[in-house]
Amino acid sequence: MTIEYDKRDHIAYITFNRPEARNAMDLEHVKALANAWIDFRDDSSMRVAIITGVGNSFCAGADLGSLIPQITGSPDGVAGLLKEEMGELFQAAMLRDFELWKPVVAAVNGYCIAGGLEMLCGMDIRIASETAVFALQEVRWGLFPFGGSTVRLPRELTHCKAMEILLTGEKMDAQEAHRIGLVNYVVAPDELMATAERYARRIADNGPVAVSAIKRSAIECLSLPLKEAYQHEIDLSTPVFKSEDAVEGPMAFMEKRKPDFKGK
Repeated sequence: MTIEYDKRDHIAYITFNRPEARNAMDLEHVKALANAWIDFRDDSSMRVAIITGVGNSFCAGADLGSLIPQITGSPDGVAGLLKEEMGELFQAAMLRDFELWKPVVAAVNGYCIAGGLEMLCGMDIRIASETAVFALQEVRWGLFPFGGSTVRLPRELTHCKAMEILLTGEKMDAQEAHRIGLVNYVVAPDELMATAERYARRIADNGPVAVSAIKRSAIECLSLPLKEAYQHEIDLSTPVFKSEDAVEGPMAFMEKRKPDFKGK
């Protein structure tokens, strides 16, 4: 099984399992990963996801021996790929132009290269092992990182650091990734999953209606002028205050108990 997918107590676990290829993605990987994200999005009982990899890698990107030749061999290249059914699955797999308003926690356990780093840019909380290594190496092989990196990295980092990553293809270690704000925390390898699960559990215990609206507002307001962004924030927050969860939360606070959120 190239992608392991498990669901427990409102948390979805997605694991790359192709360690012999540093969890590089072939066509089977892309389809399985896309289907996992789609199921996570559509399952109302799931509130947050954790994604990690087996072995010494998170994900080393696209399989240069199988997936990339399918693109370079196509008359229409990437544009042709994205017009087909496979294109929709690719977008979902990469969290690129894919509406997912549930948080994703990344537990980066090793090589996070090319498509692995491109996916990471679509994730919300990023925990890195001390052994993690990051890079966008497409440019070294004459390729383009079309999984969203040229769009997302300049928004997430300073322009000069984003361009350094995009144009040099050089690797960086976990401490440098943390210094520039690419990841939230760096932890010992044996603390990685426990740390990721701690954040996922904290999120899963919060009001899911509010969590979803907050993530959506944070992402969608980035592209709006300030006045429009403030209005969009009001538009997204209004249904939250009309939800059953918004009644339950303050009531639980007054009664000094844990809220029993229903996601309604």
